[in-house]
Amino acid sequence: MRILGVGVATVDIVEEVDAYPTENSETRSRSQRVSRGGNATNTLVTLSRLGHQCHWAGTLGGDLQGELVMRALARHRVHADHCLRYPGGATPISCVILNRENGSRTILHYRDLPEYPAEAFRLIDLSGFDWIHFEGRDPAELAGSVQHARDSGRARISLEVEKPRPGIEALFPLADLLLFSQGYAEHRGFDDPSRFLAAVRCELDAPAPALVCAWGESGASMIAPGGSFHSSPSFRPPRIIDTLGAGDVFNAAMIDRLGRFDRPDEALTFACRLAGRKCGTPGLESFELE
Repeated sequence: MRILGVGVATVDIVEEVDAYPTENSETRSRSQRVSRGGNATNTLVTLSRLGHQCHWAGTLGGDLQGELVMRALARHRVHADHCLRYPGGATPISCVILNRENGSRTILHYRDLPEYPAEAFRLIDLSGFDWIHFEGRDPAELAGSVQHARDSGRARISLEVEKPRPGIEALFPLADLLLFSQGYAEHRGFDDPSRFLAAVRCELDAPAPALVCAWGESGASMIAPGGSFHSSPSFRPPRIIDTLGAGDVFNAAMIDRLGRFDRPDEALTFACRLAGRKCGTPGLESFELE
């Protein structure tokens, strides 16, 4: 498939520690790595590794960190022709504390760039894309882009709903695939993915999109467009090493398999399995895809 992803790219500074530090303490880092990150580009890098032709639309500063991101995307064959560079802006930075004890990651994120504007998105020729994936960040700005993608025809649309943001629910009917996080579901008052997805489906007019919710070590659930319910367990690696980006890998796997028209249950199981492999491997470049 030819896939366009719209969302954030960051520079990640990852510090690995033996245990999460207490406040007002000094802790020795066991390792450090600096790499490209960000939900949308993590998903695109994984999709590129799965054999798709991927393109990214997003914003970067005109600084050295922005160059690092561009080089990293090129290395993974993710085209960044639609990137907007802001000469006076700073590329987003995420400082990540990776806990060696349990694989958890704590993120401090700095960003002062605008979101990708709808007016720039409307200038992209969408006719050659099979799939367009949106990171659900600023619904007010994103609405024009998603509506334009819907009006433009043939591409299927996915929307990642990671955090509660005012007005994002208005975008749900425009997508073919909604990818929900556990955090969003819990914010809505649910402690179970199946009940959460059933509630969302009741809120939507038919035909409803595919609804997916990942729930960490409890696996993931899905309601297919026809209304069938599916679930998959998680696939825990022998040792959890690095959970950073596992949700982005899960999303990429769902797009990959549904884009290939796999059965919904097979797609969900594959996504959980791939996310589990990611949790057992540092970074996004070396875990096994099959």
